[in-house]
Amino acid sequence: MRQPMTALERVHVTEVGPRDGLQNEERVLTTAEKVALVRALVAAGVKEFELTSFVSPRAVPALADAAELVAELKDVEGIHFSALVPNLRGAERALEAGIDSIVLFVSASQSHNAKNVNRSVKESLRDFEQIARALEGSPIELRGAIATTFGCPFEGNVDVRAVGNIARHFADIGVRYVSLGDTTGMATPPLVSERIWHLREVASGIEPTLHFHNTRGIGLANVMQGLALGVDRFESSIGGLGGCPFAPGASGNIASEDLVYLLTEMGIDTGIDLPRLIEAAHVATRLMGRPLPAQVSKAGPRLALSDCSAVPTARG
Repeated sequence: MRQPMTALERVHVTEVGPRDGLQNEERVLTTAEKVALVRALVAAGVKEFELTSFVSPRAVPALADAAELVAELKDVEGIHFSALVPNLRGAERALEAGIDSIVLFVSASQSHNAKNVNRSVKESLRDFEQIARALEGSPIELRGAIATTFGCPFEGNVDVRAVGNIARHFADIGVRYVSLGDTTGMATPPLVSERIWHLREVASGIEPTLHFHNTRGIGLANVMQGLALGVDRFESSIGGLGGCPFAPGASGNIASEDLVYLLTEMGIDTGIDLPRLIEAAHVATRLMGRPLPAQVSKAGPRLALSDCSAVPTARG
């Protein structure tokens, strides 16, 4: 049994492939194909999903079947399904569909929030207060997500105080879990430290979830920094699928199989079976009809061995 390299013994991994992974893809999967992918991930031991988004079908056509997808997965037990919502109507639709939690999302930068949801940050936060009041007493859980936490493709650096202000607002309306989104892969380990320490100072009741993209190749380096800071909640996407349709250059999320491989090799439990997760990644690859950017689903685990006799011997 390997000894953990950090004090953490277990990490929670939320699979965002069905939502964040598919929203920017040219190929739109059918509801049945999405169900097959989710079931393959459940078979691998994935317990938490960001399943879909209750947004306008015109804005994100790939997620137009949100209610149908939730209905098709009603028989899956012991799994937490969340969905992004931009406004009260989306929250009401999510509640009607029977989702476990809704994720209220806002950008830390004004320009990206305007592109993403056609509102100012202040307007989004005011909407969240309305949603919290409307859903008070309902079985649905409120969660939060802050896009462009580590930088904005339109504005550049994002003031850490803007992130802290939004986190405080989430805490005030009863949100516990808040995802810090690296929308276009602008996060770096120093920025991860700065954001986490600031949130602990100004919004200590918030439990951060780190959501990294691998746009510039350091997604897992940022995960390592988060682990060193004691963060135990991460989001990832099967096969490395993902990207934001409202942010230039927003390539894929860190891959679920790459993340689980890293954590497994560090002796950290995720409850997810890596070989079966790799099988789910192969399902995703077949469904998308193209190679996906993840590495571990191509190379296999570290001790995946080959038949020596099948490999040519050098001559000379």
